Order: sequence, then structure tokens, then C-alpha cells
Amino acid sequence: MNILEIRNLTKRYTTKTALDDISFDVSEGSICGLLGPNGAGKTTLLRIINSILISDSGSVTVKGMPASREANHMIGYMPEERGLYDKMRVEDQIMYFGLLKGGDPARLRVVMNDYMDLFNLTPDRRRRVKELSKGNQQKVQIIATLVHEPDLVILDEPFSGFDPINGALLQELITRLHSNGTTIMLSSHNMPAIEEICSDIALINHGRLLLNGHISDIKENHRTDSILLTTRRELSLPMLMDSGLLSEAIPAETKNWRKGFAYRLRKKEGARNSDILEAVAIQGEILHFEEELPSLNDIFLKYATTNN
Repeated sequence: MNILEIRNLTKRYTTKTALDDISFDVSEGSICGLLGPNGAGKTTLLRIINSILISDSGSVTVKGMPASREANHMIGYMPEERGLYDKMRVEDQIMYFGLLKGGDPARLRVVMNDYMDLFNLTPDRRRRVKELSKGNQQKVQIIATLVHEPDLVILDEPFSGFDPINGALLQELITRLHSNGTTIMLSSHNMPAIEEICSDIALINHGRLLLNGHISDIKENHRTDSILLTTRRELSLPMLMDSGLLSEAIPAETKNWRKGFAYRLRKKEGARNSDILEAVAIQGEILHFEEELPSLNDIFLKYATTNN
């Protein structure tokens, strides 16, 4: 079942087309990464989903309901440009945003206290926002986004301003939300985090959808003929090339602190992995063998640069 359905969405600003007939779905319970270079149209898309902007054509539905103020009660949205009131106390601010989203006051306070404990903000609850560090202000913004327990959470550059420790805490929180059935949409330039957290991605550039689907399927579709190999003993590469199975065999760096000797092999067309394994095993013990799949960053750069 889809929690978010985007159909033929188009938005123009005078002479610029920010979104050009975009259509894709976000499955309920998934974590979807929204990717694209600066100016790709990501922020415009998120604002239309949240009814901040109106599209020129097309539609957005949230759990079957057209995008509207009512549908917004099911969404928790944290924009890239944060919007806190500097002179307002932390707990008052969180409660205010929760009430705007239709939350029950008693339940909001319980959830707020839980998140404040998680983020170590309880001692700061009566402080004014302007008195907090930027990192703690970011935490307040996240809690205000989540306090009404939305079905769909949309985070625009959530890791911005976080140090590695708090970034890891945020990843833990996203995992916790996901395990509780919340659907999450992340727009971020933190490619390793997207690759680690997300199950799906949607890549847009110049307002057009270039790529959409499960990350595992996308990587599989972009696989190369490259193999990463680690052996206990050093190989004779000329002897390996004599097998006629490879077009290239070069030393490589070992991965993930593995011991041994690492190599990158490039298969000839039609060569089978089992035959390559046999040719390598003649020379010594194989510690690791894997077909090299491109990273999400590699795929992103390929599409972002070829569609400029």
C-alpha cells in the first residue's frame, strides 16, 4: 500500500520549470531517500506535498487524501530552513507545533518528554531557543516535527548541523520510527547515510524524475563486470590472466580491515564466476570474493552529471 502518491506533478516559476511531470509512489512503512543536486526541484516537491505551494498540474495524495491542511496532520515536515521562535521556551515551542498539527495536549506532553530524554534536552526544557547551541536547536526542531506522531515523516537535510555523535543518534531515531511503522522520506546530501538507512530512492534533476525504486534493485541494474577478491597469499597476476577469463587484474586496497592480498578483476564477456574462482584457487586460498556493485554515490554522480 502506498502512503504517498505523486502523479504528473508540474510546477513552473515564470521561465523556469521546477518540476516537470513527476510521478512516483512512497510505500507505507518504507524509508525513501529523495536525491538530487542543488536546484533539482526537491524543496519545491516537498513544499507541494505539505501544501505550502500549489502545483500547476498533477496531484499529491497522502493515504488517499488530497494534499491539504487536513492531510498535513498525518505529516511531520522538517524543512531545510529551520523555523523556530528564538524567544519561545523549548517545551512551549514543541507543544505549540504539536497542537497546530491537531495533537492531543496530554499525549503530546508524554511524547515530548520521551524525545527530550532521548536527546538529553530535559534540563533545557524551560530555556529559550536562542540560548541553545545550534545542535540542540536542531534537536528541538526534530522533536517538534515528530511530537504529534505522524504517519509520514519528511526530513529535509536532517543531518545538517549535527556532529557525528548526534548524527548517529538521529540515525538510531529514524530506525526506531521505522520499526514502529512510520514512513520516512529523507532529502539529504549525506550519501552514506542514505545508503545505510533507506530502502528506496527517488532521484530528480532539473525537475525530472531520473531514477526510482529499491536501492538493491537499482544497484543490481548498474552492476559492472568488476570483482573484488582477497586471497591469503599473493597471486601471480600473469598466471591468472593466462586463464583467458579476465580483461584486467590489478592490486587493490583491502576492504573492512580484511587481512590478505586484495585485487580488482574485470571479467571478460561470458566468463563465469565459478570458472574464475577455480582459476584463482589453483594459486591459493580465497578469503573473499564479491561482484562489485556501484555505490549510491557513484550512481548519483553518473545521473547528476549526465543530465545537466
